[in-house]
Amino acid sequence: MDGASKEPLHKDYYKVLEVDYDASDDTIKLSYRRLALMWHPDRHKGDNDVTAKFQEINEAYKVLSDPAKRLEYDLSGCPEINQYTLREYLTRFKGMILTCNGLGIDHPTK
Repeated sequence: MDGASKEPLHKDYYKVLEVDYDASDDTIKLSYRRLALMWHPDRHKGDNDVTAKFQEINEAYKVLSDPAKRLEYDLSGCPEINQYTLREYLTRFKGMILTCNGLGIDHPTK
């Protein structure tokens, strides 16, 4: 390895859309619209970086706006701790952390 920073294998769509991990559907939609207008290729003629950013925003919205795809994405999220601050990590995976250490197993009652 040459020490250069690698792009993560699993994109964080919440960061792409600049929303919290527990964002509502309305918040996701508003953020998508704001970013889509800001990064629309027609506003930045001939800039390939802008087109790539716009496509990334669309990809993130397609996943996070569909409840089934969002659930699948959330459950298969990349838990690499070095990708997140502690607050982001706990917010992102709180559902898994709160259900018997993410296993979803009920404890037997005593």
